[in-house]
Amino acid sequence: MGINEELQNALNIIKRNQKFLILPSTPPDGDSIGSTLALFFVLKKLGKEVTAVCHDPIPNIYEFLHPRDYIKENISINRDFIVTLDSTNASVDHIRYEVEHNKVNIVITPKVGDFTDKDVTFHHGPVKYDVIVTVDTGDLQQLGPIYANNPEIFYTVPVINIDHHASNSYFGRVNIIDITAASTTEILYQFIKELSNKMPLFDEDIATSLLAGIITDTSSFQNANTTPKSLEISSELVIMGARQQEIIKNVYKTKQLSTLKLWGRVLSKIHTDRKYKIIWSVIESKDFQETESHPDEVGSIIDDLLTNDPDAEVILLLKEKKKGLISGSIRTTTNAVDASHIAEMFGGGGHPRASGFRVESTNIHEVENRVIQKIKEYQHQRLFGESVPFIDEAEEKKTTPILEKTLTNNTQISGEKDIPSKTQTNINKHTENKDKHREEQIKKLTQKFFSKEKANEEQPNVIEPKADTRQSPPIEFHIEEKISRPFSKNNKENFDVDHKIKEQIQPDKPNDKEPNN
Repeated sequence: MGINEELQNALNIIKRNQKFLILPSTPPDGDSIGSTLALFFVLKKLGKEVTAVCHDPIPNIYEFLHPRDYIKENISINRDFIVTLDSTNASVDHIRYEVEHNKVNIVITPKVGDFTDKDVTFHHGPVKYDVIVTVDTGDLQQLGPIYANNPEIFYTVPVINIDHHASNSYFGRVNIIDITAASTTEILYQFIKELSNKMPLFDEDIATSLLAGIITDTSSFQNANTTPKSLEISSELVIMGARQQEIIKNVYKTKQLSTLKLWGRVLSKIHTDRKYKIIWSVIESKDFQETESHPDEVGSIIDDLLTNDPDAEVILLLKEKKKGLISGSIRTTTNAVDASHIAEMFGGGGHPRASGFRVESTNIHEVENRVIQKIKEYQHQRLFGESVPFIDEAEEKKTTPILEKTLTNNTQISGEKDIPSKTQTNINKHTENKDKHREEQIKKLTQKFFSKEKANEEQPNVIEPKADTRQSPPIEFHIEEKISRPFSKNNKENFDVDHKIKEQIQPDKPNDKEPNN
């Protein structure tokens, strides 16, 4: 079904119903808050009963929109439980209830006659809302506790799903999804225009709420997701009275001291991987405590700071907002890297250039290692292809010394490194290939040396030329090895060969002169 047809279905549902519940995604951002407020104001103008709920705290930078005046933090959407008493055979004198431990006793005193258990029935009352509208939400889990505690409501009440994320799961009865839109408020602009056919609906507050969503989701029109349509709609909203300078001042130009301290922590923890073009940082829960900052002050750190590295293609910011829950934000600087694909590996989603995810864990550094490993694998396949095996060099340096041999002239033979005391049981395929290649080098060197010795033995006795009286440096080989494989019988044979080479090619005593080769 096309977006125009879905749009028409949503308009029909709104016209036919009266009670609406608006739910933004969590944690809320400028787009989800702007969408919620704009739709709230529009439905109110249409004479509807509207409730908006967001369980997560709204960042202070959006206080200029006065969201707390319209968006509730908590609400019960459970249906009433109704006890029905048939009074055909008896009349009621009075009713009271008593609370006894964890029980509620409803006491009904008859005026005439008696009641029996057959006179009592139970059922649920009607749902309090006719329609649920979700905005800027990729799936129902992003709604937080309101969905987790009341999942059945979302299957009995029609849901209008308005979103611009490519990862949207199309969970609504009506799905208005436009992945080409820069923000959900951009979609709502067209939606409100359709609703405005019979009466003007736009005003300064609605226009400002919509523009706030576009500006924050495009980083003030700096992101690659900014389209000509985004700029066109924004200009129309400004004409309608949107307070653009108020948005810029509060979102981008006003920073608390605690926010600046938090930014300093992020900058001090920056890590880079030049090979795979990754830059990332981590915010632990203690960072919020020590800087006296709040998680909602993280704001646009990833866009304002981390994306400024010209060589980075993937930018990651991990945040431990509360114990046991870690959220990640991903940005990419090229269309060749799909941020949503990386986020999906951890149950998240979003756009090709901006995505996010949540992970339940109490160890943020463990999550950091896991996420960075996946990003490296993703980048390795993209940059080098499947034919080149992936080796995490940082991990290899921590766990297994790299096997190296250097063959040079005019250097002293070095002794082999000590054999590891504990047998290494896990050696990856690439390391084994490196071992095999280096063993072949030793074998070739050995064969070459002994073939030369044999040839010298078979030569007839000849008068050797007079030796140069000057002391010449002996021919020397440098064999330096860092062991990265288990010590075995085969390895011992290699060491025996190495020692044999060493004995055979050591120079004679200083008094015994040999011609220079």
